[in-house]
Amino acid sequence: MTLDILKPKIKTIVTQDILSLDERLLKICELLEANVAYYNWVGFYFKNGDKNELKLGPYVGEPTDHTIIPFGKGICGQVAISNENFVVPDVAAQDNYIACSITVKAEIVIPIFVNGENIGQIDIDSNTPDPFTEADERFLEFVCKEVAQLIQ
Repeated sequence: MTLDILKPKIKTIVTQDILSLDERLLKICELLEANVAYYNWVGFYFKNGDKNELKLGPYVGEPTDHTIIPFGKGICGQVAISNENFVVPDVAAQDNYIACSITVKAEIVIPIFVNGENIGQIDIDSNTPDPFTEADERFLEFVCKEVAQLIQ
C-alpha cells in the first residue's frame, strides 16, 4: 500500500465533527498503525501549556512511561526545540534517545505547526531498522497539516 492511499482516509477522519479532537487523533493513530507495516507505535505529543515540555496525547502501541518529555530530551524533545523533522534510522546510534521499548529500532518525529508555532508532533516508532523514506516524511507532514487545521 502506498501512503498516498491513506490521505483521503485521513481527511475523512479529520472532518468527522461528531468526534472529539482526541477521538479523531486516536483514529488517525489507529489508521496508520494498522495500514503501514513498519509503523509499530504511533502517537501525538503536544506542548504542555506554558511549560517547556511535551505531554502525551492519543496513541496506539505498547504503553509508555514517557507521558511527559522535557524540551531537548529524546527525539521528541529535540524536535520541540529544532522545529524540524527528525528521522532516526537507528535509535541505538543516538546519544539523546529515550528508549520506550527494546524492540524499537527506528523513529520519525514530525512537528505540527499552528500559526507558525510548533504546538506538538506525531511520533512513530518502528521495530524495523531504517524503514523511513522521504515518502514517509512527506506523508506525515500532510498528516500534521491536517491535524493543525483541527486545532486552529
